[in-house]
Amino acid sequence: MINTIVKGIGMYLPEKILTNDDISEFVNTSHEWIYERTGIRQRHIASEDQMTSDLAHMAALDAIQDANINAADIDLIILATSTPDQVFPSTAVKLQDILNIKRGAAFDIHAVCSGFIYALSTADNFIKSGKYKRILVVGSEVYSRILDWKDRSTCVLFGDASGAFILEGQNKNSITSGIIDSVIRSDGQYRGKLYCDGGPSMKSSTDNFINMDGKEVYKHAVEKQTAIVEELLDSAGVDIDAIDWFVPHQANLRILQTTAKKLKLKEEKIIVTVDKHANTSSASIPVAMATAVKDGKIKRGDMLLLEAFGAGFTWGAVLLRY
Repeated sequence: MINTIVKGIGMYLPEKILTNDDISEFVNTSHEWIYERTGIRQRHIASEDQMTSDLAHMAALDAIQDANINAADIDLIILATSTPDQVFPSTAVKLQDILNIKRGAAFDIHAVCSGFIYALSTADNFIKSGKYKRILVVGSEVYSRILDWKDRSTCVLFGDASGAFILEGQNKNSITSGIIDSVIRSDGQYRGKLYCDGGPSMKSSTDNFINMDGKEVYKHAVEKQTAIVEELLDSAGVDIDAIDWFVPHQANLRILQTTAKKLKLKEEKIIVTVDKHANTSSASIPVAMATAVKDGKIKRGDMLLLEAFGAGFTWGAVLLRY
């Protein structure tokens, strides 16, 4: 039996911090209005010369150091992003070049806020198939480039960041650590509820910014995340009380709390970083986990439940023992 363990984790946050009070200087809003509705206090914003690959590079180096390996030991790079550097080639191959990795393969996954869960699930299956031994999984986003900074319903919600895991295959007689199971889902009929135009196959577009039906997204996020977590736990034969830490996509504090309540999961088990980082899409789960590990909350041997919901709609969950 080959088991997929989390060998190392890393993260990177741009230096610039934009507080709610900063935003209120150019948008008709206030710290109170933003915080009461989202739980967000601030977010990090990439500098003008930073791209998604730059953030990914820094997070990858942090994860490589944590795993105590060399970049050359990596067989495959899977990079989750919805804000790539270019239309093509993929940001993953650019990262591969920056890290001076000359073998294996690299590709992007585009599932928006669920991207890191999709990437973890994909990497886990690659490792368990025996095709790859060590995989770098990255979630990296520069959402500040696709925000309408005059639209307070969206511009207050997002930030820029990158997070990374080093996954490694190990021969095990039984699953004592690593990824236990994962589930991913999508339903394209809701694609118009949260979207960003501007794709090259579109003849024209007057709006290349994020558009969102907030009420619909909230409703489906809670409903679908709850259902998929219950499905995953049932499939794995794990009781919700066995979960040490709940590491959800950091979209909105209300969504986190409502989902946990429906799952009958104690609120003190929720890892919350949305207040400091806002919604960083595919980067939010690895950044939240890396933050909790560095803060001494999450420890080796803990049972973790990771889940996300994003545009598409896409959603998914991963159960692992760290």
